[in-house]
Amino acid sequence: MLLSPLEIQQKQFRIRFFRGLDAKEVESFLQKVADQMSALLKTIDELKRDLDEKNRQLNEHREREQTLKNTLVTAQKAVEQMKVNAEKESKLMVSEAEVRAERILNNAHNRLAQIHEDIAELKRQRTQFELKLRATIETYQKMLDMHKEEEAEAEDLESKLKFFKKP
Repeated sequence: MLLSPLEIQQKQFRIRFFRGLDAKEVESFLQKVADQMSALLKTIDELKRDLDEKNRQLNEHREREQTLKNTLVTAQKAVEQMKVNAEKESKLMVSEAEVRAERILNNAHNRLAQIHEDIAELKRQRTQFELKLRATIETYQKMLDMHKEEEAEAEDLESKLKFFKKP
């Protein structure tokens, strides 16, 4: 049974006539107080050690928490930087694609203009060829007509000659 501070304050020792207080009773009481004080001091010491350990663990947890917070902030900054870099890279890729598309369109327009020029040149060449062909055909037609005329004249001559050759 633990002594309360009030019990210690109110403890009264019996008085004996010649010697005063009962020495055994005082010694017994003092031993109880000493035992309880010793137990309390041990308990206090253990509680202090527990408190120190808990404080140490708390500090470790706070350090870990701070490390995690710092890591999280760093990761968030890295993610933001990656986003910014990705946006820059995508804008660069889009602008490069636009430049390539513009170049392709310009090449296509140039090629189309060249094709139109080639078509016009081919039409001009066809017209010249047709004219030359017509001229050649006309020349051959005239030659055939002349040849027919010559044959007709030759036949006419032959018939006239036959008339004279008849005996």
